[in-house]
Amino acid sequence: MFRRKLTALDYHDPDGFDCSDETQFRNCIVWLEDQKIRHYKIEDRGNLRNIPSSDWSNAFQKYLQDLNCPFGAEERKEAVDWLLGLAVRYEYGDNVEKYRNCQPLASGNSDKAVDPLLNLDSNSPDFKAGVTALANILKIQRHDDYLVMLKAIRILIQERLSPEAITKANQSKEGIPVSLEKHILGFDTGDATLNEAAQILRLLHIEELRELQTKINEAIVAVQAIIADPKTDHRLGKVGR
Repeated sequence: MFRRKLTALDYHDPDGFDCSDETQFRNCIVWLEDQKIRHYKIEDRGNLRNIPSSDWSNAFQKYLQDLNCPFGAEERKEAVDWLLGLAVRYEYGDNVEKYRNCQPLASGNSDKAVDPLLNLDSNSPDFKAGVTALANILKIQRHDDYLVMLKAIRILIQERLSPEAITKANQSKEGIPVSLEKHILGFDTGDATLNEAAQILRLLHIEELRELQTKINEAIVAVQAIIADPKTDHRLGKVGR
């Protein structure tokens, strides 16, 4: 889960790092702050550098809060992965020219579109931790099937967080003029002003109902896209080759 990011950051032992080992974990956090992130001034890193201290966990929790990390100290894997991602971004920002001309490795099957979900090991602890971290960031409800959760994450990103979706959401909606005379209220309050206000409220309510129906339809389509996938619905696929 961490090897590639640690390797990119020139960590001394990316293959041997064990997040569950308390000493390795604390040393890695201190190394990230000292060498890559550098959020604190040197004189303010004392509590974090005091690795044997019984109060280190509190210092780490405060560190995460100061960085606005979405994970707490108890979510160790997710927090480490987030910190590594932050460090990679800082490393790139400090060496833009160095990485600007880097070319991606050529792939012999680059012309074939392959669903990345097909090659994932859904039982891997790293896979589960990564999906859980994404679900927490995107506020997606957890599910017992991690592939279902990953599919929901992909749908959310494609429909809500893609450049096209963001552009569409940022576009202001232009209102359409409506003639109140064409919409019969069905009752009379005895006051022309109140009658007009009631007509406006009714039209606004109808608009809200239409928006709600649209969201319901989108949710139904999203759920159908998940359960109709052979990868997430065993009834549509077959086991083995």
